[in-house]
Amino acid sequence: MSIGKGQLAWNCRRGMKELDLLLRRYLDHQWPDASASQRAVFEAFLELPDPVIAGYLLGYADAPDAEVQGLVEALRGPPRGTAGAGSRT
Repeated sequence: MSIGKGQLAWNCRRGMKELDLLLRRYLDHQWPDASASQRAVFEAFLELPDPVIAGYLLGYADAPDAEVQGLVEALRGPPRGTAGAGSRT
């Protein structure tokens, strides 16, 4: 059974500002439209220890499978400098 968004928001508080921001941004902007399986991966991800989450998000460790890697990429967001890149003349 899925936990509520309020509990997820609490679980996004990790004590490391970078993690807090990435996790909360995902919860606020991508979680509402996520599939049930994507939500389950996010909930399981929040159960990981902070150093493991930081390793994945900061690129120091590889995600264990494609589902977690997809979440990590979604958490990281689009690469910087890509907005409007195709609009140059």
